[in-house]
Amino acid sequence: MFVLAVFVIFRLIANIPIPGIDVEKLRAFFEGNQLFSLMNMFTGGAMSNLSIGMLGMGPYITAVIIMQLLTMIFPKLEAIYKEEGEAGRQKFNQYGRILTVPLAVLQAYSMIMLFRAQQIIGALSVFELSTAIMVITGGTLFLMWLGELVSEKGIGNGVSLLIFAGIVAGFPTSLGQVLTSWDVAKIPTYIGFLIIALVVIVGVVIITEGRRNISVSYAKRIRGNRVYGGVSTYLPMNVNPAGVMPIIFALSFMLLPGMIGSFLANAKTAWVATAAKFLRDMFQQGDAVYSIIYFLLVVLFTYFYTAVTFDPKNISNNLQKMGGFIPGIRPGRPTTDFLNFILNRVLLFGAIFLGLIAIAPSLVQGATGITAFQVGGTSILIVVSVVLETIRQIDSQLVMRDYEGL
Repeated sequence: MFVLAVFVIFRLIANIPIPGIDVEKLRAFFEGNQLFSLMNMFTGGAMSNLSIGMLGMGPYITAVIIMQLLTMIFPKLEAIYKEEGEAGRQKFNQYGRILTVPLAVLQAYSMIMLFRAQQIIGALSVFELSTAIMVITGGTLFLMWLGELVSEKGIGNGVSLLIFAGIVAGFPTSLGQVLTSWDVAKIPTYIGFLIIALVVIVGVVIITEGRRNISVSYAKRIRGNRVYGGVSTYLPMNVNPAGVMPIIFALSFMLLPGMIGSFLANAKTAWVATAAKFLRDMFQQGDAVYSIIYFLLVVLFTYFYTAVTFDPKNISNNLQKMGGFIPGIRPGRPTTDFLNFILNRVLLFGAIFLGLIAIAPSLVQGATGITAFQVGGTSILIVVSVVLETIRQIDSQLVMRDYEGL
């Protein structure tokens, strides 16, 4: 009920606009721009309404990416995140929240300037511009807070669930458009989309649920008259332990250069305008360069996010403390190396799968010329992954309380 209440608030925010908008020009702009149509999809239509929540969770996700990248550069920051326990993670998350503010201000200003260049928004005074930026930034921080509340008090990851809600919110409208513009000649297109959607759903379920079980044995320990341990179990290693986060990270990373290029394309300085147009065209969705970069980013972020959240050294130490060991592998450093060896090879399948799903719409468009799939693969991937993760969370809650799952 709490999560549903947050969803209702999220949809209300997505429909409260900032003043001074030409609705018809705004609609035409989003219909003719694939990049911003994709951004609008992840905000649940909030951007096409120029609402106070138009940026969605984008600045917060970008801030999280930057902070996690910085852990690889600054050892002290990595120590805060990994070694100081819950207090360290709270401090790390606070740094991410603080970084969200300037990113939201910068992105809000860029979007307003872009819409002004497109004559969607009229001339704004300094006060009106400042007010709009403050309101949009406040809306972003409010959504960030809602996402963290869902993670804290609800079930599942709040950021993923809000992105899920934004995508699902557009399904009734899309279905209505298909029904109102029904064309018998497009039946192969509709059938093709359904087949690809089913293949993606099945593939996501198989990869998300797939795991490599590593045998673990526990030595016998005698305490008084009782014998403990001596049992064998297994350590599950998921094929894709990062879930849907690499896709979200890669999308946020890919959208930024294109947005900056669109913003600076009409600059008065010739070389700036030329560079901006080159950047915009390079990151134009559907382009071959875009697909290659997108695929590589998804693969890299899968490994990166797993490296941040899954620590083989910590698992090895915990096994050793509890008297556990992997048969045939010595405790300590050899166990850590073995876990790294298995993880890197198992994760390769999950990373390549995520990358292929991410660029599947572009591949289909290149092979068939059909553009209807442009946002299909990624949105289906995110929706299915979030649903699976939420079901897993609910199942774990039920097992903890009633010893029975779904």
